[in-house]
Formats: sequence, structure tokens, C-alpha cells
Amino acid sequence: MKKNIGSVLALYPTPAAVVGAMNGEKPTWTLVAHVGILGHDHVLVSLASAHFINGCIKKNGRLTINLVDEAMLPAADESGARSGVKADKSELFEYEAGENGAPVIKNSPLAMECTVTDIYNTDGFENFICTIDNTYVEEEHLSEQGKINYNTLKPVLFEMPTYSYLKTGEVLGKCLSFRKDK
Repeated sequence: MKKNIGSVLALYPTPAAVVGAMNGEKPTWTLVAHVGILGHDHVLVSLASAHFINGCIKKNGRLTINLVDEAMLPAADESGARSGVKADKSELFEYEAGENGAPVIKNSPLAMECTVTDIYNTDGFENFICTIDNTYVEEEHLSEQGKINYNTLKPVLFEMPTYSYLKTGEVLGKCLSFRKDK
């Protein structure tokens, strides 16, 4: 029997990502687990309204979403532990400017360079709706067909109720392969 536990956000785990934006001539970073898909051409990045990086994103209209793998987890965790108001986080990651000028983390296995098209405010959060301008993937994580291979990429997942990082698991089967009426 299921128990009603109230209005609880229960769509975890989600991929851990470091969002990057330019703060003048330097990048700034923050760890985010609230990223989402809004169709095939838009993504959403939800940040608490108090985050320092929000002002940088609004000023420039651009950001990057850099997926976190296990190797970059210590620096990614640090990017979420310090406020950009109190600390310069520009040195946490080596980066290069993407084609639209947003900072792309060099050792992230996958980074999406985005342009903000809208901001949707909810209680305590600014939700940046973005188009994907460019997606950069380490070649070792591409299939022969040029598709992203998440079995080799292995993004870190974040689970909110226990504030834990998780490894991606094994493949259970292909989509639409469980149909009984084949």
C-alpha cells in the first residue's frame, strides 16, 4: 500500500551538472541538480534566486551546463559549497570559451552551451529556459554513429532526500523492448 507523503518533489536522481557563466572577464560556477528537458530544443536550469551566478547569467544571457563525471566530482562539489559573493570560483576548473562565449569546462565529458530565452520565476527560484547552441562531447563517449554513449560517459547523479551522489548503473534493456505484443 502506498502512503501519501504530501507535496514532495520525487523525481530524483538527476544528473549533477556545473553551470558556468562569465562574471566580467572570469568564469563563475555552481553545482546544480535541477536541470530539465523542455522538448528537444530547450532545457531548463533552475537556480535558487539568491545564487550569485543568476545575475551573471541574466547580464550575459548565456550559460553552460557541464555534466559531472566521477573524476571532476571534488571540484564540482566545491563549486556548490562556496558562494560566488564570498569567493572567486574562477580557478576551480580549466575552461575555454565556447562559440557563444560561455565558459566550457575542459574536463567535463559533456557540455552544452546555451542561450537564455526566458526566465520563469517561482517561489524562491529563477528558472532559466534555454536553447542549446552547441553540445561538446569527448570523442571517447561517442558511438560509431556519432551518438552520445552514456555507458562510457557515466554522469554522476544527485539524489536530494539524502544529498548523495550516485553512479549510473547497468542497462536494463532497450526502450520499447519489453512489449509483449511483438
